[in-house]
Order: sequence, then structure tokens, then C-alpha cells
Amino acid sequence: MAVVRPIRLAAGVLTVGIWTLVSRVFGFARDILMAAFMGSGPVAEAFLVAFALPNMFRRFFAEGAFNTAFVPLFSKKLEAKEDAANFAQDAFAALAVLLIIFVLIAMAAMPWLVLAMASGFAGDERFDMAVGYGRITFVYILFISLSALLSGVLNVTGRFAAAAAAPVLLNILLLGALILAHRAYPAGTEARLYGLFLTWGVPVAGIAQLALVWVAAARAGIRLLPQIPKLTPDVKRLAIIAAPAMLAGGVVQINLLVGRQIASFFDGAIVWLGIADRLYQLPLGVVGIAIGIVLLPDLSRRLCAGDGAGGRKALSRAGEISMALTVPAAVALMVIPLPLVSVLFERGAFGADDTAATALALAVYGAGLPAFVLQKVLQPVYFAREDTRTPFRYALVAMVVNAVVAVGLAWVIGFLGAPIGTTVAAWVMVWLLARGTRPMGKVAHFDDRFRRRSGRIILASVIMGVILWGLMLLIGPLSGTGSWRYLVLAAMVMAGGVSYLGIGQALNAFHLSEFRAALHRP
Repeated sequence: MAVVRPIRLAAGVLTVGIWTLVSRVFGFARDILMAAFMGSGPVAEAFLVAFALPNMFRRFFAEGAFNTAFVPLFSKKLEAKEDAANFAQDAFAALAVLLIIFVLIAMAAMPWLVLAMASGFAGDERFDMAVGYGRITFVYILFISLSALLSGVLNVTGRFAAAAAAPVLLNILLLGALILAHRAYPAGTEARLYGLFLTWGVPVAGIAQLALVWVAAARAGIRLLPQIPKLTPDVKRLAIIAAPAMLAGGVVQINLLVGRQIASFFDGAIVWLGIADRLYQLPLGVVGIAIGIVLLPDLSRRLCAGDGAGGRKALSRAGEISMALTVPAAVALMVIPLPLVSVLFERGAFGADDTAATALALAVYGAGLPAFVLQKVLQPVYFAREDTRTPFRYALVAMVVNAVVAVGLAWVIGFLGAPIGTTVAAWVMVWLLARGTRPMGKVAHFDDRFRRRSGRIILASVIMGVILWGLMLLIGPLSGTGSWRYLVLAAMVMAGGVSYLGIGQALNAFHLSEFRAALHRP
């Protein structure tokens, strides 16, 4: 029988955030080596498209759809002291069979999937490589989707560490694959060899991630095993709730497809957008995804227990944490993108032109960062009520906005149309989600403290941005000269962090004691 721990929002977000940060650091190291060894050439682009395929459908099947439906139902069964373990076992078996069938179909249809992702590859060497890599990497979706379900089990029972640590294994193993290829063939290792090592590292990492969360779930009292799936009433209910979420996940992935399709027609753009995505995903993962993971089971259990006041407080504090950590990060990405990209990635085969193009994309993504995070805060309000249809309708609107803006601007400004479309669509989605909570009552709205502090957080971030801009004018020219660039970036980051914390405390946007209290919560 599962032992349930109480969910403490700040402590849970901190746990998930720290492990996500560790994962992103290893991910940065992986991307830095990829850029240095492979540059923005055809092998790098082929691997990125092949790796994007299982990740795209992972969000479609697992985090984006199946878990969105599974977590509230599982939470309510635990709260009502029903047989939650059997429900989890039935869901695990049904998902496993569905995924095995899907993987086999996808491997046969891989040429069409690659064209759907990057039709600009047609007729050149990138296409054949992407198809071959894709058939190997696609197996990853089986392991990572089952891992996501087990992670949902752990999160609902108040255990966030193992699930949050699992992604670290992927980046460590892919980083190890690059280093192994370089050491095994040190004399002029070809880019294709790096691509092959990376490709086989993906399914190996999936197996490792699944093993980690399976053991953690077993220790928590829920041991899930392969079995013939049963179409129980609970599984049928799960499928009914998951279906709109899967459609919504498909809409989100269409947005990503639009960006990749545009990028595939510009040499190097897939790599530029991929690196920019990696950089803005750091604060998004540490803050937004962490909050979404912790908030959904917390809201679900509070709603089941009739704790409306507690639900509103949890939502408001999650929004407050999001704003306090995300808005200054967004300002920094918009003000100093060039030093960030230059210091982290400009070496080896990744040159100055690559840096400039990536920095432009990063600045645009930065403008949308608060919207991406606020979506993670607002969506659980719907999902906790088992409402997946409304976010699906909103996602459709955002998809149309993204396609119109991205494709329209691509004719004028090239690949930058893709990140601009993504950013505009993200803000439209936030507006729709916020407007849609009006009929839900106070429990679905932010409290007065959130509204009061949000304005002060924005003001503190803007002042910090002005300080960073002044530093750019003063010491920015040194950022392109040898080892000085590392010191320049370190000085900017430190100045930005210290100034923001000091100004925010002075404006009463937040209190440093609150962060210290969160660090010491069990």
C-alpha cells in the first residue's frame, strides 16, 4: 500500500527545481560539446530532428495528455482511500500496449514523420540520416512515457526527488556518448560517428530512467508490472479525460512543427533555434515545469477535500514564485543574449555568425518566457477539475495564431518568424486561460497579495535590466576577447542577481526570508 506524504508546495518546487537545474547543466554541457564537435552541419541537424520525434510524442502521450488525466484521478483515489494501486497498474498496462503498437507503426512510417518535421531535408543527405537515427531514437518514447506515469505516481504520493532526477540520466549518458566517441576516435572523429553514438545513447537512457522511477515507486509501495491490459471503468474514464488532452498536446506539437518546418529551409537554423530553446528552457524547466508538476496533485487533493481556500493560496503562491524567478530571467535573456550564447557555445565548429543568429532567437524566446511559465500555473486549475476540453479549445486558437504569425513573418525576416510566432501564441494562450477561470470562483483566481507583488516584481526586473544594459555598454566589448568573455558574463550575471534581489527586497516585491524558509522546509 502506498504511503502518502503531505505536499508542501515550496519544498516540492525546490526539490524538482534543483534536480531540473542539475539536468539542464548537464544538458548545456552536452549541447556545448555537440556544437563544438558537430557545429550546425547536416549531422547535427539530422540528429536534432530525430531526437525531437520521440520527445514530441512523449509530450503528446505522457506529460501532455496521459498524466494530465491520470494524476487527478489517482489523487482522488488516494484521498478517498480507494484501491489506487490497481488503478495505476491498469493504466500502466494500457499505456504500455498502446505505446508498443505506436512505436512499431512509427518506425515503419519514419520517412513521412521526418518530412512532417523538416520537409526542407527532402533530397539531401540530412533526410536519410534523420530517418535512420529516428528509427533508433523513437524507442525512447516507450520507456520515457512509462517513466512519466510512474513519476506521476511518485508526485501524488509526495515523492518528487526520483522523478525529478530521472532526466539527469539522459543528459549524463548522452554527454558520455560524445566523450566516448571523441576518446575512441581522437584523430579527426567524423560528425557521423558522433551522431551514431548519440543516437544509440537515447534508448539506453530511456531504460535507465524507467528503472530509476520503477524502483522508487516500488519502494513507495506501488510495484507496477507488465500485464495484459483490462478495460475497466476507471481505464475508460481515464481514456475519456485523456482524449482532449492528447488532442491539445497534438496542437502544441503542431506549433513546434511549424517552427521546425520554417527552420529546415534555412541552413543552420534548426541548430540555432535548438540552442536558443535550450537556454530559455532552463528557467522554464526549473520554475514552470517544477511548479506544474507539484501544483497539479496538490490542487487535485485540495479540491477533493473541499479546501477551496487552501487551493487558492497554493495557486497564488505558485504564481508568485513563478513571477519572482521568471520575469528577471526573461529580462536578462532579452538584454544580454549575445554574451550568453558566445560564452557557452561559440567554439570549435560553432562560429560568430551562429552566435549572432542564436542570440536573436533567444531574445525573442525570452519575451515569451513568463507566458510559458504562467501556462504551467494556470493549466492545473482546469486539469484538477478533470477539464481537459477547455485548454484544448484554447490551444487550437493559439495554434492558429502561431501559424499565421510564424509563416507570415518567415517571408519577411526568415527563421526568426518561428520564435516570434511561438512567443505571441504563448501570450494569447495565457490570456485565454486566465479569462476562462472567471466562472470558477475565487479558488481559481490569484489573491490580492499576488497582484500587489507582481507589479513590484516587474518594476524590480526592469531596473535590473537597465543596470545590465549599462554594463553591456561599459564592459560588453570585452566579451569577444579570449578569456575575458567568461569574466564579463560572470560579472553581468552577478550584478543582475544582486541588484534584482536588493531592489526586490526594497520594493517589498518579495522577502529573502521567504526563500530561506523554503530552503529549510522538510
